Amino acid sequence: MIMDMARAEAFLADRFGGAAGDVTPLGAGVWSQAFAFHRLDQDYVIRFGAHGDDFAKDRLAAAFASPTLPIPCVMELGEVAGGYYAISERVFGGTIDDVDEAQMRTLLPALFAAFDAARLADLSGTTGYGGWGADGSAPFPSWRAALLDVANDRQGDRIHGWRDRLADSAVGSGPFDEAYGHLQELLVHVPEDRHLIHSDLLHFNVLVEGDRITGVLDWGCALYGDFLYDLAWFCFWQPWYPAWRDIDFRAYYLRHCAAIGLDVPRFDERLRACQLHIGLASQAYQAYAGDWTNLQDTTRHTLEVAS
Repeated sequence: MIMDMARAEAFLADRFGGAAGDVTPLGAGVWSQAFAFHRLDQDYVIRFGAHGDDFAKDRLAAAFASPTLPIPCVMELGEVAGGYYAISERVFGGTIDDVDEAQMRTLLPALFAAFDAARLADLSGTTGYGGWGADGSAPFPSWRAALLDVANDRQGDRIHGWRDRLADSAVGSGPFDEAYGHLQELLVHVPEDRHLIHSDLLHFNVLVEGDRITGVLDWGCALYGDFLYDLAWFCFWQPWYPAWRDIDFRAYYLRHCAAIGLDVPRFDERLRACQLHIGLASQAYQAYAGDWTNLQDTTRHTLEVAS
């Protein structure tokens, strides 16, 4: 769905009887659009999108919020012509994507503290591995099964059709299949521990101020599985952030683990498996979206990780 400024203002005026003001566009992601507004001396964000389950996941994710994992509370969910909306409290800060090397280095303790909070989140009452839904359940019986599912292109999936588009592209299916083979080989080292994973901690989903994380947004891609996945996200996408080229996320995180007494068996194999999955899943989306330049770059980097 497409929601422009005029329609957003009209919706809020109708919903709150004119009590909502200062409506401002905050930008648009792949699956939703966001607007800030002010009401009764409070700041809020309203998002509009075609996938209500994403917003419902945000509401459920707020139950995992803590001082080190700040997740905005979702106040209201509902339907709007052509899709859905969600209203949440507004948190402020710049995006982690935009910080320079010096600030990123000062943010690493807060980032790793957020990783720890997710790793220690109480998942009782939830089930399964892989991407979870609004009821807290995920479809796979194991983390291995969830990782292997990246090769499937099911009818009804949000990005259905990606396999044919990939095969017909200049890249072709060969590099995907080669990297997938490497992922299969690594699965012997993958544990069946089950932790909360955000799985999209870039792309403007983390807000920061100074050395603090002020908000972790958009849990639509969240998973249950190996907690190293969120670290792998930064390791995999680092080449796309030239300002961070000299930051060794892996080494910093290992020092953090040593400091808190956390033993992570088969660390390198697990981290590589997570990165391969990230690369493969991204290729599937990029093929679906026709993002051919990024597809070529992601394919090349995925094979670099594999080797």
